[in-house]
Amino acid sequence: MVEKKKKMNSLVKWALILLVLFSVILNIVLIGIHSSRTPKCAAKRVHPLQGKHDERSTIFADLTRDEYLQVQQYMLKQKDLDISTKQTTEPSQNFLFLIDLSLPKKAEALAYLEGKGSKPKREATVVVFYGARGYIKEYVVGPLPNPTTHTDVTVKRYKKELPINARTVTIGEYVLLFKFLTDEVFSKLPTLLKESFDVDENKNINAFEQMPRGVRTGERRTWISFFRDMSGMYIHPVGFEVQVNHESVNVSDWRVERLFYNGQYFDTVEELKEKYKLGFVKKIVYQESPDYGSLKPKHKPLQIGPQLFYAEGKRYSVRKNHVLYMDWSFAFGLSAQTGMRVFDVRHKNQRILYELSVQEAMSVYGSATPGMMMTKFLDSSIGIGRFAHELVRGVDCPHEATYVDTHRYIDVAGPVKFRNSICIFEHNMGQPLRRHFADFFHNSYGGMVNSALVFRTITAIGNYDYMWDFIFYQSGSVEAKVHATGYISSSYLVDGSLKYGHQVAQNVLGNIHTHFINFKVDLDVLGVKNIFQTKDMEYVNVSLPWMPDHYATVPHLVEKQLKTEQEAALRYDTKTPRYLHIASNETNHWGHQRSYRLQVFSFTGDHLPETQAEECSMSWARYKVAVTKQKDLEQTSSSLYSQNNMWTPAVDFSNFIEDNENIEHEDLVAWVTTGFLHIPHAEDIPNTVTVGNGGGVLLRPHNYFDEDPSIHSADGVYFAPGSEDSCEYNRMACLAKETCSPVLEPFTYNGFDGVMKFEE
Repeated sequence: MVEKKKKMNSLVKWALILLVLFSVILNIVLIGIHSSRTPKCAAKRVHPLQGKHDERSTIFADLTRDEYLQVQQYMLKQKDLDISTKQTTEPSQNFLFLIDLSLPKKAEALAYLEGKGSKPKREATVVVFYGARGYIKEYVVGPLPNPTTHTDVTVKRYKKELPINARTVTIGEYVLLFKFLTDEVFSKLPTLLKESFDVDENKNINAFEQMPRGVRTGERRTWISFFRDMSGMYIHPVGFEVQVNHESVNVSDWRVERLFYNGQYFDTVEELKEKYKLGFVKKIVYQESPDYGSLKPKHKPLQIGPQLFYAEGKRYSVRKNHVLYMDWSFAFGLSAQTGMRVFDVRHKNQRILYELSVQEAMSVYGSATPGMMMTKFLDSSIGIGRFAHELVRGVDCPHEATYVDTHRYIDVAGPVKFRNSICIFEHNMGQPLRRHFADFFHNSYGGMVNSALVFRTITAIGNYDYMWDFIFYQSGSVEAKVHATGYISSSYLVDGSLKYGHQVAQNVLGNIHTHFINFKVDLDVLGVKNIFQTKDMEYVNVSLPWMPDHYATVPHLVEKQLKTEQEAALRYDTKTPRYLHIASNETNHWGHQRSYRLQVFSFTGDHLPETQAEECSMSWARYKVAVTKQKDLEQTSSSLYSQNNMWTPAVDFSNFIEDNENIEHEDLVAWVTTGFLHIPHAEDIPNTVTVGNGGGVLLRPHNYFDEDPSIHSADGVYFAPGSEDSCEYNRMACLAKETCSPVLEPFTYNGFDGVMKFEE
């Protein structure tokens, strides 16, 4: 027994010794691992910025929360205006709907930016819906901070008064509409709603309104379609639609004008109820629907994808509303109405653009059902920037992007903060900006990664999400582009539906529709005295100098200058020159006029015929590019009031062109339309991907420089045989040695082994 105990103690002793020894070895290994692990990359940039931030950019900055409150309080103090800021203000009352920055006049802004004038007064635009008086007013309130005056600028801006029915539908009006539907429709059709849609006191269906609201000025007769209360409700139509007349600002005057149920029309709720009861309609029998609209992944994610990181700190800087990146600088803002915009865009401190901004997003739908049959969405009337919500790190933008908060005041009781609603990041665009592998004679490799700065916001307007990007390239180019995602809008499948799209789910039609997007491009090429040029090619027969009797067909350059606004309005339905230029009077080293080219990427469908009454509200979409003389009173191509007064809109863009002003050596603005035709298909379920669904315009230097400016970038890579592993002009060769790099294979290159040789 004693011997047994001794053996046990001995085993325990050796076990403890082995455990201690294992622990010591493990700690040594862990210490070694951690001591050799590269530290996190420096948060601060290693190399200095190439420019300095300019406080003058704040003249374009969005209003701050305090400024919104100052303007709101000032307007409330004007007792004669009798304004409410309550979010559920009824249409019959006066409601302060919108407060936004009032942009300075361009001449005043330029004088200040160039140190030749005083700072423009900071002012706000205020929109008031006067339901009690029957009109809409726009005021300019200022100066900020501490405003003291308000000026009615409605007629000055629009050359007409604005009727109350041109207003956007507010939260207050929606509350009343939903109550009206409950009281005047749902409560009277309990049996139909239960049997057809499984609706009762515990379960409902969702409304999605279609626009415009009628067929002539003054009407407010809205078709409202209903959808199942499920993920991605927009692709779960139930086959029931109601037309409500809400022209009057008094709810007591509202009425149901028509109903649509499973392909049949009814004049009253009572008619539908009675015919349904008697079996005179083809009934919809409720069946549970699969949750095909959910964006929850079908499988759990197993790993994370490639991530962006900055090896030597961020090479850009954001201060207030001013951005510096390499040779670029610009000011930025986000309008609640029109969305993303940048100002005073400079390259090497030389202004290229005064303004680049989103103007409008428009869609025209086709359908066999009444709501979608009418639909023509003009999103700025709802508010494009209004719906720029927080961006998701690592999905909407890289995790390491810089995120910017914004404040907005539109259809609210007070300013609302939208956290991380803008992102800014430098991005490897995935292909070389330029490169050449020299195979013949002088062997070398020269290339440059295409790193560019992306300025982005994403707006979720109802069913569609639009991703807006302004991209700044080291070649001196700027790109404005949009990609669409989100959910398609759909309608219930009835007889004749397949003429208007494809079936994408049980009883669901994905409706054919257009996407037209309008950008404002106010280029100032070496000043504000510019011309509009076009360049293209044509084939000509040329006699060969060494064989005069033989001709060759060769392309040659055709150049033109367009001298008036009507000449410069390039319609989508006509052939347009391939090269479009805003040019200066100055020439580069080689004697060519320094210019910027507008290169449009677009796959739009056909524009709505001009014979249609609603077309005047979207007349900008007639043109691929239209160039006009800059005017402060032609600030936007559309307006807040276009959607609900399409027939006599506050802004008809074609009027910008109608006066046919001279555009030679003038301050010019290009209005660019892009987009795509969308014929929905099965792969739009659950929702539309961004790939292939977008358009944009690239602003490219054309003889503006004497050479490609990116040749001066430190991102360039160059090596010849024998210097492949040198870091002098090839940082890639040393990337694995960088103190904060991830574990990477050493840079190697053997491409020269296979070059074409002209000797043994």
